[in-house]
Amino acid sequence: MKKEKKKKIIQKLKNRYRLIIYNDSTFQTVWSTKLTRMNVFVIGGMGSLLLIFLTVLIIAYTPIREFIPGYPSGDVRDLIVRNAIMVDSLEQQLHLRDNYFDKIKLLVEGGVPEEPDYMADTMERPVEVAMHAYNHDSVFRQNLLEEQLGLSLQQSETKQTSLAQVHFFTPLKGLVSQKFDKNIDHFAVDIVGLPNARISAVLAGTVVFAGWTVETGYVIYLQHDNNLISVYKHNSELLKKVGEQVQAGEVIAFMGNTGELTTGPHLHFELWHKGTPLDPMQYIDF
Repeated sequence: MKKEKKKKIIQKLKNRYRLIIYNDSTFQTVWSTKLTRMNVFVIGGMGSLLLIFLTVLIIAYTPIREFIPGYPSGDVRDLIVRNAIMVDSLEQQLHLRDNYFDKIKLLVEGGVPEEPDYMADTMERPVEVAMHAYNHDSVFRQNLLEEQLGLSLQQSETKQTSLAQVHFFTPLKGLVSQKFDKNIDHFAVDIVGLPNARISAVLAGTVVFAGWTVETGYVIYLQHDNNLISVYKHNSELLKKVGEQVQAGEVIAFMGNTGELTTGPHLHFELWHKGTPLDPMQYIDF
């Protein structure tokens, strides 16, 4: 019985039929074709697959996909990308700000910030100097050479000079627009000079910070002997990098108007001794 039913089903699928289209008015045959049930199933299945494929293409590569509930529009996708970029930039700025504040805190406490990793890999190591017997002239030349190359580290650590005997170079010749005032937490003097005026180091020292901050723009910090630190803010351009040695009177930056806490081109100059702010006008003639 089962075999007979299967044969009947197969026979029905193979039975031929004719599809005829007549003219309703004249009953004349317009078009006709021979079909089987198997052909109808195959043609219908292929047509369905083609329709699904075309629908997927239209939705994937045309703006019609934005009408699908829950699918973000072009503006929303652009906003997501911009927000991701902004969040990444904010994280970087927060990291730089925290690093800057940590260095400021360490400087105010009288310490020296550690050198960055990229500077530690590239900076030259101190040269070991072999000691020999010299005459007085040779000793004089050797001491002078050690001073220029910064090799007399033990002497610089033990030598303490009174601030009254220290000769400070003027960082910028100009007009003092705002003086040192502890009452308003202005631990600096603001000096107005000519446009793009050169800013010089007040003493020989080492650059311990040189970079950008949102509030004070381009900033550079110098560590000097006798636990002195000089600060130069709102510069338009920095000429030195962290770890570089500078000489007294050497140009380290150009005066500018960078940062949020400025109302015009000037130099914000600070002088610190053992974590205590000093009035620069008591030591430097501007």
